[in-house]
Amino acid sequence: MRSLTLTIGLLFFSFCEAQDLNGIWKGRLVQEPGGCFPVYNIEMHIRIAATSISGTSYHYADTSNFVKEEFRGTYDPVKNEILINETNMISFHVPGDCVPCIKSYTLTYHKGGNEEQLRGNWTGVTMGNKTACPPGTLVLTRTTQPDFKPEAKLPPTLTQRKNELVKEIKVDTGNIRLDFYDNGVVDGDTISVYVNNMPVVTNRMLTTKPITTYVRIDLFRKEQEVIMVGENLGSIPPNTALMIITAGEKRYQLYLVSDEKKNAMVRFIYEKPHTP
Repeated sequence: MRSLTLTIGLLFFSFCEAQDLNGIWKGRLVQEPGGCFPVYNIEMHIRIAATSISGTSYHYADTSNFVKEEFRGTYDPVKNEILINETNMISFHVPGDCVPCIKSYTLTYHKGGNEEQLRGNWTGVTMGNKTACPPGTLVLTRTTQPDFKPEAKLPPTLTQRKNELVKEIKVDTGNIRLDFYDNGVVDGDTISVYVNNMPVVTNRMLTTKPITTYVRIDLFRKEQEVIMVGENLGSIPPNTALMIITAGEKRYQLYLVSDEKKNAMVRFIYEKPHTP
């Protein structure tokens, strides 16, 4: 009975572990009768910090006929539920008889082998909130080959400071857990954390309780760069953090320092597991 309980607990922990949704997802969007196109393409550039989601979506028949929108949303790892609402029409170029649709999505994360997907339903209203759009479904697959160039909106703290490499770590596991603590006296240090220039932690204060985030690494994402940015110097300069890394059965402890001239970077490299 104890073994069964432990197994169920491990499965529950694995299910609830937050997925790394950062990146580019591309697929097909299906619409019920009455829309401009019954099936067309969709590409989402997703940024996630803790459970908050933001990014840009592209709906397109081809790259010269498209609708570009900003979105915001939330991710619930316990329910495996992703809620996304498009908030702002940036630009569009569509046939004259088509009206852009502002959409809301309810998605879930799925993984089979090396393929990752977001699947779900959507509803929407036409631009100007005039009429409801015929709803539909969509399936998105993670990709490294976008049809639209990702937009770089990096803060000066990331672009104008030196990103100093602290350590390069080779790992053979999938999800890497990162825990950040204040190193020593809690003095008001706040940090942001970026994975491959995507924000995953934004302006959080370091304390004796961990700030936790996850990094996904595998055969298709062989290298991940994690950068800790000190957003202030606290009452005892510089900004210092203790970083605990859990990669499978391996555990690492690093001390990171950031000030007005440099950030601290850790690079993870995927190494195929050795077979006996």
